[in-house]
Amino acid sequence: MDRIILHIDVNNAFLSWTAVYMLKNGYKYDIRDRYAIIAGDETERKGIVLAKSNPCKRKGVVTAEPIYSARRKCPYLEIYKPNFNVYKYFSDKMYEYLCKYTDIIERYSIDECFLDYTGSLSLFGDPIKIAYKIKDDIYNLFGFTVNVGIGNNKLLAKMASDFDKPNKVHTLFYDEIKVKMFPLKVDDLFMIGKSSSKKLHEMGINTIGELANTNEDILVKKFKSRGKLMHEYANGIDNSPVNYEKENVKSISSSTVLPYNYHDINMIYDVIRKLSADIGKKLRNNKMYAGTVGIWIKYNYFDKISRQEKLNFSISNDDEIYNNAIIIFNDIWNYEDGIRSVCVFVSGLSNERKKQLSIFDIDGDDIEEDDRLQNVIDEIRDRYGNSVIGYVNNIDNDER
Repeated sequence: MDRIILHIDVNNAFLSWTAVYMLKNGYKYDIRDRYAIIAGDETERKGIVLAKSNPCKRKGVVTAEPIYSARRKCPYLEIYKPNFNVYKYFSDKMYEYLCKYTDIIERYSIDECFLDYTGSLSLFGDPIKIAYKIKDDIYNLFGFTVNVGIGNNKLLAKMASDFDKPNKVHTLFYDEIKVKMFPLKVDDLFMIGKSSSKKLHEMGINTIGELANTNEDILVKKFKSRGKLMHEYANGIDNSPVNYEKENVKSISSSTVLPYNYHDINMIYDVIRKLSADIGKKLRNNKMYAGTVGIWIKYNYFDKISRQEKLNFSISNDDEIYNNAIIIFNDIWNYEDGIRSVCVFVSGLSNERKKQLSIFDIDGDDIEEDDRLQNVIDEIRDRYGNSVIGYVNNIDNDER
């Protein structure tokens, strides 16, 4: 039996979620109907367009262009800063709703989810009818629209959800590939970036169908291992599973889906720092120590890279978790690709601390001193909040 995969993609998520939040808090206008953008601070280098309304789009404003350029196109431009807390709130609401249909859900990004609906067919029936119900329910319950793509794998479901927007349901099953996907420009194939599409056009490959019918050896010679993936995707081949989080009482994890693809290593380090602190707090609350640290990351394609290291000592404080997680991260990160999501996890849990020399050459007295300092930090945070004490990034660029 072929798999049935659904891909739910929020339409213009950052601007839509900001609009819904503002309306719920008494704002009179729907910024989705105004010349509005979501953008960083224009006094800094982050002053680029992250999301734009349809009126702005009709004026030629594009994502990632500088704010000053968008202003020239839209003199009455309204600028709203990104608010990750708002995005996370609505993302969580959507995820909680989707859990009623299956527990095999992958939060691919903050505004996208994959559902493996195969095992739910006998419970809920026709996936197309369910897709329309999901689309309508999300709008009626939360106030924003989504596209739903349905296919026999993750690639086809994602391609389907991009066909026509907003607020639509599309299918792309195996028997529809030649009709619906082959005529599309090669630029529209998932994972084909600007550089790759330019090279493909130079090779005379302009459509997905032409790419699908190109000799795989030619593509591998030109693009190396990515050439094989291009050929498989062009033919609708994708065997990647829907990666969902499983309950595991033998480990503790903390993960996050990022609001956009992170390329800046310092921003990624900050995320890992926060995830490590979250795990450390859980360990100490349960009076436990961990003997293994691991990390997984997802790029802007379906593969998940994961690695863990068993330690010669056990840990529970934030710095120890963070330092070990960073060593693993630096070893597995491909610096050319942006990070879509990150998870730090620990296992090998015990109620006793094994006080042996660590890779950081900390002796027993230093370990006890660090534990006492961590207890003080926990007490202060419990009393005044997590943000009252921060960390200084102490990893030198030369060591990365």
